[in-house]
Amino acid sequence: MRVLHAYAQHDPARLVVEDAPLPTLGPGEVLVRVLASGVSPGELDWNGTWLDHDGARRTAPIVPGHELSGVVETVGTGAEGIEVGNEVFGLIDFQRDGADAEFVAVRADELVPKPATATHAEAAATPLSALTAWQALFDQGGLERGQRVLIHGGAGGVGSFAVQLARWRGAHVTATSSGRDADVVRGLGAAAVIDYRTQRFEEEVADLDLVFDTVGGDTWERSWDVLSPRGRLVSIAVPRPPERVADDGRRAIWFIVDADRAQLQEIGRLIDAGQLRPIVAAELPLERGEEAYGPTGSRSGPGKVVLTLT
Repeated sequence: MRVLHAYAQHDPARLVVEDAPLPTLGPGEVLVRVLASGVSPGELDWNGTWLDHDGARRTAPIVPGHELSGVVETVGTGAEGIEVGNEVFGLIDFQRDGADAEFVAVRADELVPKPATATHAEAAATPLSALTAWQALFDQGGLERGQRVLIHGGAGGVGSFAVQLARWRGAHVTATSSGRDADVVRGLGAAAVIDYRTQRFEEEVADLDLVFDTVGGDTWERSWDVLSPRGRLVSIAVPRPPERVADDGRRAIWFIVDADRAQLQEIGRLIDAGQLRPIVAAELPLERGEEAYGPTGSRSGPGKVVLTLT
């Protein structure tokens, strides 16, 4: 089978498409024929990509790409609730080989039925981004109906889901994006869009219940000042800072997404109900993996880049 192998951390140029044997199934695992895999350009920089669960260095090469959509090819021993031929999508444990390959071995409990109304590319663009947005807004941010939220990077893979989920929850949504993406972000549910290139968001909003930071840098520090008392600043984009709590109850939180099967099932249900729409920035063949994981991630528009396999 064809796989995209990574040979060095922090180096997309060391990504090579080559032949490899089919993966061996362990207990509770299934073999999935991959039809699309979502690209997180920063994945090659994450320490977790290169370490096993004991903290030991994994031996290169590794296979990146941990969001997948495809069809179950083989069901291993002890894998329950799943059958050959099922269309599935899911988020694979980052400390094992991913889905940038024609076939991948996946734990059955990491997979859920693919939304019937989504293409495989759309499904593959969903698990990591949508789960991150869900957990940031609801689990960490405690977002409730009628609250006011600012989402940084509203046109990105995570941000585009966050805008839609916040709107679905009944919040008043403001988002930052480039001016060229503003109409798309409004179409996803933002009541107001701030062009980060020409406007300073702290001059446009104040007294917010929640800010979700997907950008990092000084955006994180500046966001602290637009919170209301007891407001929350949730970030996935800064090096892990000490948790900050102010006398007025404002709180800054950093977190890493967890795979959650029940949440992903609900996200799939919302897609089929027309409440969520995955945004695919580009579909590239496996052979262009080096480009997809490069500095710009081949992102020419809103949403997420996906590798497709046929």
